[in-house]
Amino acid sequence: MKDIIKCIENLRTQFDRHRKDGLKEYPTRTIFIDPLLSALGWDVRDPDEVELEHPTVDGKSVDYAMKVNRKVVLHVEAKQLGDPLDDVKSITQVVGYASNDGIEWCVLTNGVRYKVYKASEKASAPEKLLFEVSIDPADANGLTVEEIARQFGRLSRDSMAKGILDQLGTEIFTTGKVRKALDRLFAETPASFIRLIRKTLADSSVTPSQIEQALRRIWDAGAASASAQQQKPVAKKQKRSTPAVSEYPESHHTGGKPNEIVELYRGLDRFCQVLAPGKIRRAFKKWYISWSKDDEIFCCAHLQQGGIRVWVKTDPKTLDPSHSFVRDVSKVGHWGVGDVELSINSLERLQDAEAYVRKSFENATRG
Repeated sequence: MKDIIKCIENLRTQFDRHRKDGLKEYPTRTIFIDPLLSALGWDVRDPDEVELEHPTVDGKSVDYAMKVNRKVVLHVEAKQLGDPLDDVKSITQVVGYASNDGIEWCVLTNGVRYKVYKASEKASAPEKLLFEVSIDPADANGLTVEEIARQFGRLSRDSMAKGILDQLGTEIFTTGKVRKALDRLFAETPASFIRLIRKTLADSSVTPSQIEQALRRIWDAGAASASAQQQKPVAKKQKRSTPAVSEYPESHHTGGKPNEIVELYRGLDRFCQVLAPGKIRRAFKKWYISWSKDDEIFCCAHLQQGGIRVWVKTDPKTLDPSHSFVRDVSKVGHWGVGDVELSINSLERLQDAEAYVRKSFENATRG
């Protein structure tokens, strides 16, 4: 890990020197990409470990083919320094190379940002994006160099050999698929499911209608569920339990974000909702999403490419100094409300952050 940290620090210095030089692809590879790959444990001079200009089944070539036991496990395609990496044609091309060659993982990079795709996912090429990480301090999202190094570490030779990236991909993409299935299930609950719940309850006084309403209250945070409820006619005197204030659509925040970031947001959303099932309001503002109870906002979040920034109402003086992902922003400009900022970039970090969100909820709704 020390080698990766040192490399990132050195590359940041190089980036400051070359960001305005308009480096073409080859010098970008030489100055930025090769050193990072080496720090990640890949020997770029050994063709049995890293094959340059690797031919694909399409008759094309990919810049780097990373190998474990002489078997290709990862493609890396390089662009020139400063390339935005958002061209759909380029994304489709690099993902297509990997998919056609039966390679699970591929990376598109401009030497500073690295976008990691799972080629086998059944989705459009841009939607196969698992996560994104950058050496640029402006993209740090409040993360320390050590935390950024750990994200890069997912692409190390050792991690690829241990299947760590495969485990992460399975966790994130499977969670997303199951969540969407549950959204559909709770939005339009099958009668057989309601009967199963009623049988499990062993309480004949609970009606199928009551069970269905309870399911919707419990699952009201799901995007598909919320959308489905918004489309249903509501009687004038009927008060909806958890209306979503939508000055902007949810897609304004989730569109184009890596799957890992979207699932982090879903996890945060779910946690906020269960603090008071059926009573939490979610609002989509231009720059952030907020959660409130009885008009008292207790959590705000801004989704970025490499993580989520969350603001909560907690006394900065009570912060745990060992928690590097937490900082006092009482004297720093930021979106949303709250004097404490949480930088979340993994499911593990989200679990650590839940205590702060719960405390903020208690502070905001006390009395």
